[in-house]
Amino acid sequence: MRKYVIAAFAAFVIAPMALAQSTPQTVYLYKNGAPGFEDRKNIPEQAADWWVKSVNNPSITVFLPDKDKATGTGVVILPGGGHRALVYNAEGVDPANFFQKLGVAAFVVKYRLAREEGSPYTIDEAGDDARRAMRTVRSRAAEWGVDPTRLGLMGWSAGGELSQLVTFQPCDGDPKSADPIERQSCRPDFLIEIYPGPLYLPDQLENKPPPAFFLASNADHGPARTITRLLDLYRVADVPAEVHLYAFGAHAFNMGYRATDLTTIHLWPGRLQDWMQDSGLLTKKL
Repeated sequence: MRKYVIAAFAAFVIAPMALAQSTPQTVYLYKNGAPGFEDRKNIPEQAADWWVKSVNNPSITVFLPDKDKATGTGVVILPGGGHRALVYNAEGVDPANFFQKLGVAAFVVKYRLAREEGSPYTIDEAGDDARRAMRTVRSRAAEWGVDPTRLGLMGWSAGGELSQLVTFQPCDGDPKSADPIERQSCRPDFLIEIYPGPLYLPDQLENKPPPAFFLASNADHGPARTITRLLDLYRVADVPAEVHLYAFGAHAFNMGYRATDLTTIHLWPGRLQDWMQDSGLLTKKL
């Protein structure tokens, strides 16, 4: 009888521990709130259906893979939403779950929204949140099982614009900063953009960009133009870039889960997995 009691107790203790390990962790990007807007940090977020709004205390939500599957690769995810809202579940949580299954740590950013009604923020300040997210993950890479040289950035639509701001502008850390997070580089080691907008698309690349994966529908003319322009820049820079421009589909097809009537769009995450595999990002390093 005693061994059954011990087994039951162990199950009672271990099960909550396992649950706790799989529960996403929220980490705020700034100790006292966003610089210059500290008095807004306690204004609550709003969320319903597919969106999150009223982001006044920017954060990342941490999705870690099982330790036995972890590759050491990490991805910071910037959901889209036109800078008016965040498509948090379909372009944040869903891709994070996808990466987790591949053994990749994922970090979903809630950044400030410049075009939300009544917003006091700018898109540049949303870019500050994206940079801070990259620096934060690098500063805690050992804790989260991420190789700091294998940290990528994924941007969706408006989040793609922020990923361009981060990737194609100077992003070195400040070694003299009193804040250890700010000493970290925010430059991604690889870039993923899904139907990105045109903002912060450079006329030319001053430095070699990271290897990239770009994907959209060709019928989604704005993002298609952004991607073809990026491909031209990558060719000049002689840096590997994989591009998928599908014949069918529109904007905001997310991870393709609901696009069951369009085979290529429905199955597109498999192409991202293939690219990551070919790039060595799914091979264990840590």
